[in-house]
Amino acid sequence: MTVMTNAKSKAQSKVKIEGFGFIPAESEHHFLVTITNNKKDDVLISEHLTWDENANKRELSFALGQNDNKMRVILNRQKWDAIADPVKAEFNYRLKRSEQKTGQWKTGQIPVSRLFGKELVLLAWAIEDADPGLISTAIRNWLGLTPEERWWLFTMTNAATGHAITGRAKGWRKAIRFALTENPVSDSTYYDERFNLPIFQASEPPVYIANTSFQPDKLDSKSDVSSENVNKGDRKPRAKGNK
Repeated sequence: MTVMTNAKSKAQSKVKIEGFGFIPAESEHHFLVTITNNKKDDVLISEHLTWDENANKRELSFALGQNDNKMRVILNRQKWDAIADPVKAEFNYRLKRSEQKTGQWKTGQIPVSRLFGKELVLLAWAIEDADPGLISTAIRNWLGLTPEERWWLFTMTNAATGHAITGRAKGWRKAIRFALTENPVSDSTYYDERFNLPIFQASEPPVYIANTSFQPDKLDSKSDVSSENVNKGDRKPRAKGNK
């Protein structure tokens, strides 16, 4: 058993992992979080289907505006600072359970795995136009969702209002803000019960997502076994009453 574990560890050590769980050798589809040294600058989160090992080339393409069509959210720095640590803790918890290298937020461009990126953007969409006082509520509700629910909500929102600027405060994007900034999940029920997230449409009454078994592989056929295992995180339920 020890021999197999050591072999697995050696194999994983040879695989290059960037940022938060992004493995270019498996799939180049990823997200980039761009953080500048200037505390007054916004944080940019963009989605990419290809990967360039040269960081200077990546930064140049941003400077030339070549990634505008892939920009998913432009977030105020103070709002980013409010979610950075909780998101890092969530992602690193799942990376550790999968025996992968953990990530850190730092200045520059930080790659994030495809599925982690979807979850991060979903939370960013929820708070981009929200009152700062509601950010903690959004974080708690986001944590109360399973990874599969986050992926599904991202997919639905991204299809109609996924652009950072043209999709802002519209349709599903607006609905996500209201849904995640209201009715926080209590600390004792983060993982005991599924959070039924209301999705609002302008001309229809709220529709509640039941405790359904999501099938993210049908939403994104590029999913691979190792990436799915990392992003699901195999989180164990908390015992009721524990905090």
